[in-house]
Amino acid sequence: MWKEHYRIGSELIDSQHQELFGRVASFIRAVQGEESWEERLDEVQSTLEFMKDYVVIHFRDEEALQKEIGYPWLEKHAAIHNAFREEIREFAQRVEREGFDEEKVQEFAAKVMTWLIMHVGKEDQRIGEYIREQGGQQ
Repeated sequence: MWKEHYRIGSELIDSQHQELFGRVASFIRAVQGEESWEERLDEVQSTLEFMKDYVVIHFRDEEALQKEIGYPWLEKHAAIHNAFREEIREFAQRVEREGFDEEKVQEFAAKVMTWLIMHVGKEDQRIGEYIREQGGQQ
């Protein structure tokens, strides 16, 4: 799922993006697997826990980079992050209340993958362009 053209020019952020793509791909495979739902549930649960924690770390690091380089659209970018972080939190709370419903998890997995591709492929590329305009890598 990771493509080299997603690179923005920051070793840390690019490696985190690769990790996110790998984890989301594993999540999709687990959700769409042919085993029974009960057999796939452990992978689904562990990936969701990872996402809740890792997204917070990644967004914090990405926003710190933006601040460091004087990225002029930091506030807009942070608002996008906050909205996505809230979606993940709400989904996790819903799962705690209602349990892991296969159909809901499949919808969520598709939403996460779409968001990741669109965000890294568009919004984060603007950070990469800004880094290159400033003359280098971070």
